[in-house]
Amino acid sequence: MGYVFLFLATLSWSFVGILVKTAGTWVDSMTITFARFAVGVVALGVVLLWRDQKLRIYAKHKWIWIGAIGKSFNYLFENIALSIGYSYGNILVVPIQTVILLLISAFYFKEEVSRRGWVAAALCILGVLVISWNGLPLSEMIASGGFTTLLFILAAIGTTFHVLSQKLLIQSMDSENMNFSVFFWCSVLMALPLPVQAHTTGSFHIGGLMALAALGLITGLSFNWYAKAMQRVSFGVLILVGNSSVLFTILWSYLFFNDPITMYIIAGTGMFLAGMLLLNWPLKKAKLTARAAKRDGSEPAKTNAAESGV
Repeated sequence: MGYVFLFLATLSWSFVGILVKTAGTWVDSMTITFARFAVGVVALGVVLLWRDQKLRIYAKHKWIWIGAIGKSFNYLFENIALSIGYSYGNILVVPIQTVILLLISAFYFKEEVSRRGWVAAALCILGVLVISWNGLPLSEMIASGGFTTLLFILAAIGTTFHVLSQKLLIQSMDSENMNFSVFFWCSVLMALPLPVQAHTTGSFHIGGLMALAALGLITGLSFNWYAKAMQRVSFGVLILVGNSSVLFTILWSYLFFNDPITMYIIAGTGMFLAGMLLLNWPLKKAKLTARAAKRDGSEPAKTNAAESGV
C-alpha cells in the first residue's frame, strides 16, 4: 500500500503546473491560491471527521503561523510565476528550497555540512541556473525568464519556512491535524485580499473549475499520502520515485501545452536531481543506524541536519 500512496503523491505533484495554467485561463492567481487551500481544508476536514469525529484548529503555536505565512507566500508566488511562465517552471522550487535549507543548517543551526553537502548544493544551484539560462543571451534571459525565476526563489523561501514548521510541529501533533490547522489559516490569509483582488481572466469553463478542485485535493491529500509512504517504503525508492515528479512535470507540460523542452532544461534538471539525491541519500543510512542503535540499546549517532534537508 505504501507504493500506492507514493505513486499518488508523486503523480499529483507533477500535475500542479498544468492545473495552475488551466485554472489561470479562468481566474487570477490570488483566487487560485485561495482555492488550493480552501478545497484542501475541506478534503482534510472530511478525513479528520471520518477518523476522529471532530475537528481541531490550532492557533496558539507560533510555528502554525510561521508555516501558514510561509506556505501562503509559496503558493502565491508559485501561481503567479506559473501563470506568466511555462507550466514546468515550478520544478525550480525544490532545488532552491534544498539549498536554502542547507544554508540555514550551516549558518543558523550551526550544523556541520559535509563536503558532499556543499557539492550537492552546487549541483542544485548550477541546475537552476542552466534552466533559467536555457541557452539564451544574458539580456534576453533577464527579460524573458529572470522575473519568473525570482518569483520561484520567493516561493522557495516561503516553502522553506513551511518545511521548518512541519519538522517542529510534527513532534506534538499528527500530520493530518497539523496540515488542517496550517492550511485553514492559509485559506483565511488568502481570503483577506480577495474582495479587491479577485477577478476573472477569461470566460468560465468546466476545465478551469475542475483544475481548481484538483489543486485543492492535491493540497489536502498529497502530503498525507507521502507521509504514509515514508512509513512503508524504503528510502531509496522514496527518493527516486518522489523526485520523478519533476520528470513527469516536464512531460505533462510538453504534452498538454507544448512547452519547449530544450537540452538545457533536461541538463539542468539532471544536475539538480543529482544534487538532491547526493544530499539526501546519506540521511536514511544515518536514520537506519540510529534506529538500529536504539533497538540495541546503544546511543545513536547525531544526524547531520544539513544532509537531511533541515
